[in-house]
Amino acid sequence: MTVKHPETPALPEPKFADINGIRMAYYEAGPRQGIPIILCHGFPELAFSWRHQIAALAAAGRWVIAPDQRGYGLTLGPEAVEAYDMQHLTGDLVGLLDHLGAPKGIFVGHDWGGIVVWQLPLMYPDRVAGIVGLNTPFLPRLPMDPITMFRAAFGDDMYIVHFQKPGVADAQLAADVERTMRYFMRLPGGTVEAFSGRPAERRSLALQDGLARFDPATDTQQFLSPEELAFFVESFQRTGFTGGINWYRNFTRNWEKAEPLPRRIDGVPCLMLMAEHDVVLPPSLADRMPDQIENLERVLIEGSGHWTQQEKPAEVNAAMLDWLDRRFPL
Repeated sequence: MTVKHPETPALPEPKFADINGIRMAYYEAGPRQGIPIILCHGFPELAFSWRHQIAALAAAGRWVIAPDQRGYGLTLGPEAVEAYDMQHLTGDLVGLLDHLGAPKGIFVGHDWGGIVVWQLPLMYPDRVAGIVGLNTPFLPRLPMDPITMFRAAFGDDMYIVHFQKPGVADAQLAADVERTMRYFMRLPGGTVEAFSGRPAERRSLALQDGLARFDPATDTQQFLSPEELAFFVESFQRTGFTGGINWYRNFTRNWEKAEPLPRRIDGVPCLMLMAEHDVVLPPSLADRMPDQIENLERVLIEGSGHWTQQEKPAEVNAAMLDWLDRRFPL
């Protein structure tokens, strides 16, 4: 397969804010007017993952901010695992609003960033103007501890369960960062339906096994340009992966603390962008969202795997700008 790399927009120079006990790096573009749009990345990503959206939103006259979130890139985080729980992650984003002097924000989240932004209207309803979920749907609190559920459904090798072992996945991913990032940042190898038809042992999402089998020399699914790949590699060579993995190590703590929170979102315009071929977060996970969110629109990004804002930047930008222009006109 020949992959055509979209031209890489240049990131603005990083800025820094001392908030919520950390020094957060963020990239800001567009005029400082209206409601800021805060772009929240997932694992293992960076603010750089939003480079195409930063450029497009700023060109459309939107005020846009993309932080390196706690434990990633230029935003260093504490060593304590509990310092990466949902209270801290949402608190970082609210602290960023305070630093910007903005009463509310429109929060856009992909992958783990999506988990965080869907919690914001439950925890800080007065600070949220709108939510965009990219791949990650709104999922109300589960009836039991998520790690227990994942272990029962997929076994100990499922990547989220595997991540609970202190230091193990951290070392595996950091042993050869370029190989790790090449393994992660690939186009989908097939459809969700094909993945669902595999034998159970090949649907366990055992990341460490897939990484061990991965041969970069024969890989044809890479969608990053060499320069883009180098940006990710340099960053994670410098920081390692522990900060990001610590987010996963708070699943149980987050579940316990979420018990008193609302189970639905009312009064906030929401957009859900689904990726057709994301086997980790398939579109079907969003099927119940209309019953859980009062004001929701859904859009399918066809042909995309998990890294949607980087794989299909034009389609993501068009869907976001259409929604923003209708819901939050300048």
